[in-house]
Amino acid sequence: MYIPRHFHQADIEPMHALMRAHPLATLVTLGPRGPDANHIPLHLSPLPTPNGTLCGHLPRATPLWREHPRDSDALCIFHGPNAYISPSWYATKQASGEVVPTWNYTTVHARGRLRVIEDAAWLKAHLEQLTNTHEASLPKPWSVSDAPADYTERLMRGLVGIEIEIARLEGKWKVSQNRPDADRAGVIAGLRALDQDAALQMANLVEGKRS
Repeated sequence: MYIPRHFHQADIEPMHALMRAHPLATLVTLGPRGPDANHIPLHLSPLPTPNGTLCGHLPRATPLWREHPRDSDALCIFHGPNAYISPSWYATKQASGEVVPTWNYTTVHARGRLRVIEDAAWLKAHLEQLTNTHEASLPKPWSVSDAPADYTERLMRGLVGIEIEIARLEGKWKVSQNRPDADRAGVIAGLRALDQDAALQMANLVEGKRS
């Protein structure tokens, strides 16, 4: 990933926060027909430090876990808030007119060796942890034990676990750091005026991020 200096996110904490807030990753692996991409929710464990480990599961019918070479890296791409940025929001438009549209976004790339896990106890613990994490904020959280045990065991036989110990993390926060303060203020106001969740998230990032 190309990362200009002013868009480089070097801090692990905000990268981990993005990965937890947007867990549906694009998992890129290598197969006999070349690169392959699958979209999989991944659970982030902070250990081992500093980068952590990603855990997930796949249907056994997915070719990925059989075809990806054991000794090669997988790439997990996590997409955070993003928004179109109109040049009409820039103060520079009134001053010189020398402005163009762009797109602001945040993303994290995590790389590491993909390990396939065919262990029922590991898979059950992973599914319980993944479920509990995403049910925690609901008024009546559902748990794996709410379903009949024979039903979940039957479904688990059709799954395989995957684990990626993160060897390398890259973060790119393109949130208008390269614009003058007056342009940044215009971007924040323009995004907030849209009153859309994604735009408001990006406005907060533009407001809180300083070069």
